[in-house]
Amino acid sequence: MHIHTLQRWKHNHRFHLEHGHGERSTRRVMALTLGMMVIEVTAGIAYGSMALLADGWHMGTHAVALGITALAYYFARRHADNPRFSFGTGKVGELGGFASAVVLAVIALIMAAESVQRLITPQTIRFNEAIAVAVVGLIVNVVSAYMLQDRHAHDHAAGPAHHRDHNLKAAYLHVLADALTSVLAIAALLAGKAFGWVWMDPLMGIVGAAIITRWACGLLLDTGKILLDRDVDPRVVAEIAARIEAEADNRVADIHVWRLSTHSLAVIVSIVTHLPRPPAHYKQLLAGLPEIEHVTVEVIPCEGEPCIQPPVPGG
Repeated sequence: MHIHTLQRWKHNHRFHLEHGHGERSTRRVMALTLGMMVIEVTAGIAYGSMALLADGWHMGTHAVALGITALAYYFARRHADNPRFSFGTGKVGELGGFASAVVLAVIALIMAAESVQRLITPQTIRFNEAIAVAVVGLIVNVVSAYMLQDRHAHDHAAGPAHHRDHNLKAAYLHVLADALTSVLAIAALLAGKAFGWVWMDPLMGIVGAAIITRWACGLLLDTGKILLDRDVDPRVVAEIAARIEAEADNRVADIHVWRLSTHSLAVIVSIVTHLPRPPAHYKQLLAGLPEIEHVTVEVIPCEGEPCIQPPVPGG
């Protein structure tokens, strides 16, 4: 039995960055967004504004996205050292995002159907009250965007892009998109009040539903690719193989590269060679490649005739 400590060969599976600012800001903005969503949805129903109702539900989509981000922060941090997660908890956010995208697509479908019904059967809108609530919603979105700025990225603007909190950046851009939806609602209500274009309000409701649908589809694609281990640039895989095969007569027989999180990659590679070296040697060949944090190497000695002459010691 091996009696020496194995600690020097072990490594942790914390394949994520520490984002204290991001986690705190996300929780605060989520609470603010949820509160505003309740106000806008309630006001949209009370004042008969479909655009305001669509904007409220759109804010709800952001609250769901922010909730997923906050949960991912918490869960990844809480279970970072749990051995039951073989490759860490980096995909928690992607799994939750995929599920929420399905829900958001259903919400968008309901909103579009309701807007079409309002186009066919117009209802009275209390424009002044609806406009006031929509303006408040826009202000909340601007404040939320400010709170979600990635100050860490600003402090290290000259550093590598993978040091940034991409989850926080996505939430930030998403809130900006919600601000645009608020502008649509305000424009529809102002047009309806000034020119009597009551149809403009449900039309903007359809536009809002389309925005939600587009976001949901994008989220499904982005998270689905990561969950199915498809979201890896083929050039990265080619570079890994090229670095290994540039030495001796090494040939890559099998290679697997997948994401452990949005900014971490894992590699399993099988190498056939007449001149086998320790796995640590091949790992060193991959040193410096961005995002690679976990490498497993299988070395298979080739039993055929040597493809090249081995180097002569002292020659």
